[in-house]
Amino acid sequence: MKPIENFSQLTDHLKTLGRRKRVVVVCANDPNTEYAIIRAIEEGFAEFLLIGDSAFLQRYPALQKYTEYIRIVHIEDPDEAAIESVRVIRENEADILMKGIISTDNLLHAILDKERGLLPAGKVLTHLAVMQIPSYHKLLFFSDAAVIPRPTLQQRIEMIWYAIHTCRNFGIERPRISLIHCTEKVSAKFPHSLDYVNIVELAEAGEFGDVIIDGPLDVRTSCEQASGDIKGIVSPINGQADVLIFPNIESANTFYKSVSLFAQAEMAGMLQGPVCPVVLPSRSDSGLSKYNSLAMACLTCKANSK
Repeated sequence: MKPIENFSQLTDHLKTLGRRKRVVVVCANDPNTEYAIIRAIEEGFAEFLLIGDSAFLQRYPALQKYTEYIRIVHIEDPDEAAIESVRVIRENEADILMKGIISTDNLLHAILDKERGLLPAGKVLTHLAVMQIPSYHKLLFFSDAAVIPRPTLQQRIEMIWYAIHTCRNFGIERPRISLIHCTEKVSAKFPHSLDYVNIVELAEAGEFGDVIIDGPLDVRTSCEQASGDIKGIVSPINGQADVLIFPNIESANTFYKSVSLFAQAEMAGMLQGPVCPVVLPSRSDSGLSKYNSLAMACLTCKANSK
């Protein structure tokens, strides 16, 4: 499979698969979610179960044109809607869970329920995003901008595994993963940089398979070869990073919002760890961002569907 280098290619690839993933959306009560739903239907790769207040849903008459691919379950209370959406996934009635206008905390409460939730015991819940930046020649993945405040060594290892699997779904057979820091120096003042040394050693020993991992590196030397050359940095990443692993949620989230605001980057993202892909956009995300996230989830979803 040829690597997918932008979101347009992602849509084109999904259209060639000739099947629709089953998506359950909790509280799809906003125009940006409506845009994502309608476009995914028109592009031919998804069908939907909408769980929420049908009175709100009826405000979007454009949805009425797609009744063949949309089913609505009326549940007014958002928490009850979240619980029902999780049940639908557990009963294999849908492949993907998507957040609409519901608080992230409320939805996560249902997802993380130890008896009826979607996160298997021992799995790490984390967030993986991907962006299309006008000044970069390919898609750039990064983690974690939304869930884990300060990852432990084991959590970083799981984040890397998730990123590797997702990159392979995007046709990137040998992903280049950069471990991000504000400098290329390892220091006990920054414990995560010591974790990076352990991770690089694991990678060199073949723990992650056919993958390139290096760090600490800063964002610029990770994504621009000339910067590394000027600083005399020799790294197998060579300014061609596919994935950035950030030291903490503050740095990753700041990167996420800065690049989307000032560089007009297109974004997508989803939760990793649950039994199915979970599209968890911000309630204020654009329709395009929600659509891209949905497309990302449909690509990575391996469940059998129509």
